[in-house]
Amino acid sequence: MSISDEAIRAFAAEWARTIAGTSYVPLGLVELESTLTELTGELRCVLASEPFDPAPAARVGAALVDRHFTHPDSIACTVGLVSRSWGGVNDPDLRDRVAGLAGALAAGYAERLQERTFAEQDAIRRAAMIAQDEAERAARELQARFRAVFSGAAVGIGVGDVDGRILDVNPALQKMLGYTVEEMRRRNVGEFIHPADTADVWQLYQQLITGTIDTFRTAKRFVRQDGDTVWTQLAVSLIRDNRGRPEFQIAVMEDVTDLRRLQIRLEHQAHHDALTGLANRALFQQRLGELAATTDPTERIGLCLLDLDGFKAINDSVGHGVGDRVLVEIAARLGQTVDGDRQLVARLGGDEFVILVAGTSDAQDMVAVAEAALAAVARPVSVAGGVFNVTASAGLVERTAAGADPAELVRAADITLYWAKAEGKARWAIFDPERSLREVDQYTLAQLLPTALDRGEFRLHYQPLIALADGRFTGFEALLRWEHPRLGRLRPDRFIAAAEESGIIVPIGQWVLQESCRQARRWYEITGIRPCVSVNVALRQLSDGGLLDDVLRVIEAEQLTPDQLQLELTERAVIGSDHEPLAELQALAALGVGIAIDDFGTGYSNMTYLRRLPITALKLDQSFVSELRPDAADQTDAKIVRSILTLAHDLGLTVTAEGVETAAQARALRELGCDQAQGMYFGAPVPADALLRTPDAPGETR
Repeated sequence: MSISDEAIRAFAAEWARTIAGTSYVPLGLVELESTLTELTGELRCVLASEPFDPAPAARVGAALVDRHFTHPDSIACTVGLVSRSWGGVNDPDLRDRVAGLAGALAAGYAERLQERTFAEQDAIRRAAMIAQDEAERAARELQARFRAVFSGAAVGIGVGDVDGRILDVNPALQKMLGYTVEEMRRRNVGEFIHPADTADVWQLYQQLITGTIDTFRTAKRFVRQDGDTVWTQLAVSLIRDNRGRPEFQIAVMEDVTDLRRLQIRLEHQAHHDALTGLANRALFQQRLGELAATTDPTERIGLCLLDLDGFKAINDSVGHGVGDRVLVEIAARLGQTVDGDRQLVARLGGDEFVILVAGTSDAQDMVAVAEAALAAVARPVSVAGGVFNVTASAGLVERTAAGADPAELVRAADITLYWAKAEGKARWAIFDPERSLREVDQYTLAQLLPTALDRGEFRLHYQPLIALADGRFTGFEALLRWEHPRLGRLRPDRFIAAAEESGIIVPIGQWVLQESCRQARRWYEITGIRPCVSVNVALRQLSDGGLLDDVLRVIEAEQLTPDQLQLELTERAVIGSDHEPLAELQALAALGVGIAIDDFGTGYSNMTYLRRLPITALKLDQSFVSELRPDAADQTDAKIVRSILTLAHDLGLTVTAEGVETAAQARALRELGCDQAQGMYFGAPVPADALLRTPDAPGETR
């Protein structure tokens, strides 16, 4: 945060006006403003520190005490001014910094005030000790001095014997606890013990009155006469007689109730969301870290990360004020879904919430939490005279707590939330480690693909296409391989999805088209045979809009006729084609380029595209081929293949069977009237040089 010198002076002036009169300080307003300008500069440095460290703000709090601003109103007004001036912005990081700075400021003030109190106590104790050893005259003088300090001190002072009977109290202590000195003399110290006091405090007191220790200091609560609680900084000292035996105890108490309440309020603000009152990100991360620190191997934890679907539309349409009221209502509903102290609902920011569950049994516990939360969110929200229908998506993760990495748990929930959003929103998804690894693998490969293309790591293998009627070689399909220097040879099913997602599939596809057509021309130059080269085309290439130009450029450069090129598309690609890709396909078909549907029968099986798209061929998926055998016309697969062949031939389409591995399959397909085939029986995919060394395809006589 950057605060100008002018802003420093303005803040110091406002600070001076705010705390003037809260404590007895003999300074005029101008002198006070000059004093506070230096302290404001120190606060600016703390607020802008990187990394942020609020601790130095404690020096400013201590400096206020050193300048005699010792009344609780002085620090309360100061913290309030800091929060109003610097904390009321829509910057979560700045709000967190201001809250931390205010806490450190109050802590430094309290610590210095305590030190000052202890100094007064030490002076009293020294005076009491000296009084036992000095001559009677000096003792009377010291007694008079002690009485003056005792009566005029701003802190409470009480004197008791070792049995706990109260012997005397000063006016400040009478006012603090609401009793007269006579009433307190009729009581024992134990009657003022707060019910919530820890055993440690009482043990310290017992050690003192038995002489085991001479002094102790601690924070302690006392019960006032009206039943209210007073928070104090307590220091108790033991006074011994001339023989060293415990005789009296002197207690010095500073009322820090206002500071304690301020500290509690600041702690709450630091760990709770200002808008909804839910736990904030800091408290969520703290609790998650505590749960993950367990060493119990049976303890389990779960996260339900929620994000409202399309909430931005509410803010954009009716404004952030109404949007905030919707968030408050949804937050209240989520808070009502939690069950006991083992669940925590937090707002992470914006419209994102999280439910942390401790002590889960299995993933079904988180499913139940998510369904309850989604149902609570989905109820219509009525605010500002309008009704808003809001839904949420949830990402779930559940696992053993011991050894868990909090950051990894949140990352896993965030990934799973993305899955839920991608699958249609208003639903939950649970973390699947295997799916996550696949996505990480895809992401990693996507980062490597551009470099792979630049370095020439891609290769093409070619598989022969055979006419079944006479075993004649008609062409080949170009199949992409990635020769990675570290991962080895990768098949397309490993990296094509990543290539499509990243868009690198377009330049890769251009390279495949150019390289395969170049090999077709080489084949013709060596063998005199003009083969048809079949090239796979991805959906991204089709929608990119440059496929027609790429084809025209390549066939012209390699001197191929259009009918020597066949483009293979998946059913998903052609089903999703809009008017622009459809026009491009029609233009390619008009040139004479073949358009084939790859893996026919495994996709949508929507036959309308056979009528509206310029398709010239179908490639029958190998799943229909694997069980075929000759002379088995009543076989189910044979009936399906026959139906497909009849439909295709009636539409003027040719059919190529994929994955033919045996002579029996080849004969069965020929008997059914299939046009072409490819597969291991006719030849495995091989590099171009290997294919050129064996120009004659094996045929059925092999």
